Amino acid sequence: MQKHTRTAITAVAIAAALLPSALLADSVLKISNGDTTIELDRAQLDAMDQIAFETSTIWTDAISTFQGPSLQSLIALADIEDGAVTLSAINDYTITIPVEDITATAPIVATTIDGAAFSRRDKGPYWVVYPYDSGEEHQTEVTYSRSIWQLKSISREKDD
Repeated sequence: MQKHTRTAITAVAIAAALLPSALLADSVLKISNGDTTIELDRAQLDAMDQIAFETSTIWTDAISTFQGPSLQSLIALADIEDGAVTLSAINDYTITIPVEDITATAPIVATTIDGAAFSRRDKGPYWVVYPYDSGEEHQTEVTYSRSIWQLKSISREKDD
């Protein structure tokens, strides 16, 4: 194999290894309340108070540790205290959660699974997760439908 070919292959391998990290680093979560929009990158989300719990999910094969800020702490940054929030995914899937159903500990916006960031292919970079194994109240169709992955935005419309 010629030296230039080996160098090119090495460069491609390095770029491929760095690509998922670069994509995660550029992922921004937008939180809007009327005319106010806050944009948080991964580093800012990771700097917030974190909640971690172990749970199984209906979408994964084993019990995993999910960690991230609480959804309640994120909406508080945009002064969202009542009404409902709409969460949107990269693929335009949307769900609505009444603010009164969001607690200090559930759900969280997971930024890591088992201590590692996860890619879009693996439901990342952000996934709304409940502690499903902690009780029947987290094992309902409503809860599962609210467990949006590839989260890109959280919004509350301005009151008229």
